Amino acid sequence: MLQQTQVDRVVPKYGEFLRKYPSLTALAGAEAREVRKIWYPLGYNARPLRLHALARETVARYGGRLPRGREALTALPGIGRYTAGAVASIAHGERAAVVDTNVRRVLTRIHHGRRAVADARVWEHADRLVPAARPGDYNQALMDLGATVCTPRQPRCPACPVRRGCRAAPGFARARG
Repeated sequence: MLQQTQVDRVVPKYGEFLRKYPSLTALAGAEAREVRKIWYPLGYNARPLRLHALARETVARYGGRLPRGREALTALPGIGRYTAGAVASIAHGERAAVVDTNVRRVLTRIHHGRRAVADARVWEHADRLVPAARPGDYNQALMDLGATVCTPRQPRCPACPVRRGCRAAPGFARARG
């Protein structure tokens, strides 16, 4: 629900959605039009249909529990690399990278300054950097850092915990030159 949708719009719908569909089994048993109707105000109306298909496949293949591992997760309908990494690291504690817009910005600025970088390169950095211990916490911290400190237009570099190693931070070249 949060993909490209603001948190304040999602919160009320999220609660309503979970009350109506408290499990993947409950979601799988629903009519697709009902699922779409409850999701409707959030936009991106193909998403609830993919989520419904995912629930049905998860119930059929895995007894209603999401499988472990990025490969098994990406084999499900509607789950790409980002979502698979989030579920694997946050829900299962697996070492898996997550690259959203915020993480992309943080990693690009740290490693490449303000230069544009290909997505594949950002994912390489992300995959390499995820720690074995508490990978979900690490990924959530990176997402939060990008959302609150390393913002798109007015980054708060003085408040950044990684500013000393950041190629985009003011004074980086002088301090190392």
